[in-house]
Parts: sequence; C-alpha cells; structure tokens
Amino acid sequence: MKFGRSLQAEPEINLIPFIDVLLVVLIFLMLTTTYGRLTQLDLRLPQADTAPQQDKPREIRVSISSDGHYVVQKAALTANDLGSIAQALAQAAKESSSPLVVISADARASHQSVMLVLEAAQSAGLQQITFSAQARSNVSAP
Repeated sequence: MKFGRSLQAEPEINLIPFIDVLLVVLIFLMLTTTYGRLTQLDLRLPQADTAPQQDKPREIRVSISSDGHYVVQKAALTANDLGSIAQALAQAAKESSSPLVVISADARASHQSVMLVLEAAQSAGLQQITFSAQARSNVSAP
C-alpha cells in the first residue's frame, strides 16, 4: 500500500504561442496604420480685438513695410541693417525712461525683418516690446 502522495507534473504555462500571437498582431497594426504627411500648411495669421490706439510719450513706434523698409518714430531709415536700426532705437530711447517699443509690421513683411528689429532692440538695451494688430472690423478677407 502506498500512503504517500502521487507526484503529478506541475502545470506549465507555455508563453511561446502567446508571444507569437502578439507579434502577429503588432505586425498587423504596423502595416495597417496610415501615417499622414503634411505637405503644405494652410496658415492664417490671427486677428486681434484691439482698443483704439493712443499716442503715449514713452512709446517708440517702429513700422516695417512689406518691402523691408523701416521707420522709427516717423523717421525713415536709409540703411536696413542691425546697427542703424539699433542706433535709431537708442536715439529715440534717450528721450524717455523705460520706453515701450511698439512694432507695426505689414502682413506681407518677412519674419526676418521683424526679428531684426527685435535684435536691434535687445542690442539697444530695450526690453519692453509689443506688437500692434489690426482690429477685426477693419480686416478684409483675402
């Protein structure tokens, strides 16, 4: 007579078929996923609701035309380089303490021309800079 326990084999969990199924599902998902490409971005620049402009004595107005000409405080600049813009900003800043630089750029002005004014303001030691926008009611659809 045997009074001891009979030795049964421990149940075994075989992970190989499970991993195979997961790899097949992963490959299926990779092959069926479509990756969208952006070939062209349709950008529309934002419009802002603005209050009527008021001339303040501590403002330095910088206007940038679409062809890259600069006007600082109603005085047109002959040279369009960083040094001349910085010099004009520094000259206008002498008239008031802690002036605010207001940049008014044409909608078709290049991004580089606006960045040039920002660099010139930084080199002239001016830190308060803002941008002017057109009111929504004055903007016509393109």
